[in-house]
Amino acid sequence: TYLGQAARLMVGLPDYGTYVAHMRATHPDLPVMSETEFFRNRQEARYGSGRSGGCC
Repeated sequence: TYLGQAARLMVGLPDYGTYVAHMRATHPDLPVMSETEFFRNRQEARYGSGRSGGCC
C-alpha cells in the first residue's frame, strides 16, 4: 500500500516490491536481486560498506 511504502521510506527502508516491479517493467533483460541482496545493497548505499579504511 502507498501508506506502508511511505512509512518505510521515511525510516530509510526502500520497498522491495516496488524495486521488483520497476526492474521487470523497465529492465526486463537484467537480473532481479533477491530480497536479501536488495536489503544489503540499499544498506551499503546508505551507510557504506562498514569499512573505515583504517587498520581496525
